Amino acid sequence: MTTSSQPSPSPRHFTLSDFDFDLPPELIAQHPAAERSGSRLLDGASPAVTDRIFHELPCLLNSGDLLVFNDTKVVKARIFGEKASGGKLELLIERVLPGHQVVAHMKVSKKPLLGGKMYLAGGARHGGFDAVLLGRWPHENGQLFHLQLSDEPHALMEKHGVVPLPPYIERPTGPSAHGDTEEDARRYQTVFARAPGAVAAPTAALHFDEALLAQLEARGVQRASVTLHVGAGTFQPVKTENIADHTMHSEWYEVPPATQQAIAACRARGGKVVAVGTTTVRTLESWAKFGQDTGDTAIFITPGFDFKVVDHLVTNFHLPKSTLMMLVSAFAGYEHIMGLYRHAIAQKYRFFSYGDAMLLTRKRPG
Repeated sequence: MTTSSQPSPSPRHFTLSDFDFDLPPELIAQHPAAERSGSRLLDGASPAVTDRIFHELPCLLNSGDLLVFNDTKVVKARIFGEKASGGKLELLIERVLPGHQVVAHMKVSKKPLLGGKMYLAGGARHGGFDAVLLGRWPHENGQLFHLQLSDEPHALMEKHGVVPLPPYIERPTGPSAHGDTEEDARRYQTVFARAPGAVAAPTAALHFDEALLAQLEARGVQRASVTLHVGAGTFQPVKTENIADHTMHSEWYEVPPATQQAIAACRARGGKVVAVGTTTVRTLESWAKFGQDTGDTAIFITPGFDFKVVDHLVTNFHLPKSTLMMLVSAFAGYEHIMGLYRHAIAQKYRFFSYGDAMLLTRKRPG
């Protein structure tokens, strides 16, 4: 007797339009919840969707599971100044290099010439500092600018810079209305931020406070950290309908030996690896895919990606047509994600950086 089998269906070819959705503007959170762990949590870890509060997270995890956080620290990377000609400019420092050098985005009516001098926060003669344009980055046609500063960059940013809030959080902007508040300086930062270098917060981790961390520890949930310095590229929209044509931005990451050991121990005891935020996913999966525990990654995770490390994901709600919508769709399944977003909009969840969160489980093949 002979048997026949049906051919497997071809994988779906996704385009940019597949990741679009209509979001009422009033659902874009402009301020954080009164308490970090008081945000809402959409439990989408199983097909039966449940509306929860974030402080319920410990009851959804098991003793022996491992939470992995991104311990990057947001720096006050937005700085205002002027060219030698008097033209106003704004810098967003993306990366600090050795020798008081930085890589930055620049907003200015006319770009300064190579070797041109800029006076930030009034310039060195007036209590600020100076910068000299060394060229473009990472090559002569690059979109970023390579600058030499007159003093140590982190100290200058802390003294003269402002919190680089995402473009969808509305604040007064400009040199006289810096655009952040005392609330932003405190709440657009995780309670365990350690390594300065990010221009955007790992927002899923903003929901954790000391009380919640203590509850997780009491339940037997372990903790580990990676570092990925989130760049402004995280807010760049995908513009190509064929998503394979999108050029992903690059960010620096590190998976320390202690975290590698914690993941191995978690696997050995049968626990689950729970990534807090998409930046943690990108870090762990870059390490697994390329075998490098530190360096730059431009990993682009889209449906069909073979996840090696992460079992569960805590994440906020992301922008339409964004690389992060593609990542969560790859992780939990496209149809499931779109259903969760429809539910979140109908139930008026708060979106984006200061918004609410959801819990996802990795979709298994087949």
